[in-house]
Amino acid sequence: MTFFHPVTELSLSHLPSGTVSMLGVNHSAVPEFVLIGFSTFPQLQLMFFLLFLLMYLFTLLGNLLIMATIWSERSLHTPMYFFLCALSISEILYTFAIIPRTLADLLSTHHTIALVACASQMFFSFTFGFTHSFLLTIMGYDRYVAICHPLRYNVLMSPQGCACLVVWSWAGGSIMGMVVTTAIFNLTFCGPNEIHHFSCHVPPLLKLACGNDVPVVAKGVGLMCITALLGCCLLILLSYAFIVATILKIPSAEGRYKAFSTCASHLTVVIVHHGFASVIYLKPKGPQSLEGDTLFGITYTVLTPFLSPIIFSLRNKELKNAMNKTFLSKLSPDKL
Repeated sequence: MTFFHPVTELSLSHLPSGTVSMLGVNHSAVPEFVLIGFSTFPQLQLMFFLLFLLMYLFTLLGNLLIMATIWSERSLHTPMYFFLCALSISEILYTFAIIPRTLADLLSTHHTIALVACASQMFFSFTFGFTHSFLLTIMGYDRYVAICHPLRYNVLMSPQGCACLVVWSWAGGSIMGMVVTTAIFNLTFCGPNEIHHFSCHVPPLLKLACGNDVPVVAKGVGLMCITALLGCCLLILLSYAFIVATILKIPSAEGRYKAFSTCASHLTVVIVHHGFASVIYLKPKGPQSLEGDTLFGITYTVLTPFLSPIIFSLRNKELKNAMNKTFLSKLSPDKL
């Protein structure tokens, strides 16, 4: 796949026809869509391109650096960092499903995207996005077991158990992506074909669909996404409620600080991730501008993945020290 070409949305045109049919892509009257995206900001497109390119490269490098550090430092071969490594992989794949296509559109006047390519982008973005949410939930459970049940930690978070949790997260994300994409692209798109967004996002696509089943599909998809999002939030809040109750029972202030410091980076990423996701999925419907929808989309698609490796690198002292030891010390051997 080339970096600045429309196929970077992981087009389904290269997949077997059976795989395409599994996604439920309907043969609509509209063969392709036009992504309006940032064409409403013509004077700012070059600035957006440079900004998004830098943020995208930083996201890739940051997550790759985290993965390389965890891989090379044996002291980080623990369940918490295994989950963090899986989180970095899902983040890289999520951004790869959307941002390269957006960068290409910012430099091009040709903004069309084929129906199956649009379905492909939606499937992969929902798959990796919800996988990310499920992994954050599992990481909250990991911190709960480590702090509330330390003596049972090695049993409850065994290598086989951790691998199963990651596999179930990816399976759950894939199911969410499959269900949402199938529901949306089984609708008929009669025209117009202009998507007022920089990616194949559900709300603007629903506005282009026609038929009596559109309201039912819209409510069903919205309810499923909100339920999954709130379910993850509830489980994380429950985990941290037990964690806080346990930490408060620790007699020494140093012990309380040490226990909570292991959760700080995860909790910060959870707040950022679910905060921006709530803006996308829970914001009330109203007469707002199309430009506002596009700018809201940036927060979750570009900004959240950009902030995640920064937070984990700076807020996690153990990971930060391992990075300094593994990489920065090699760049400055005189500081050893």
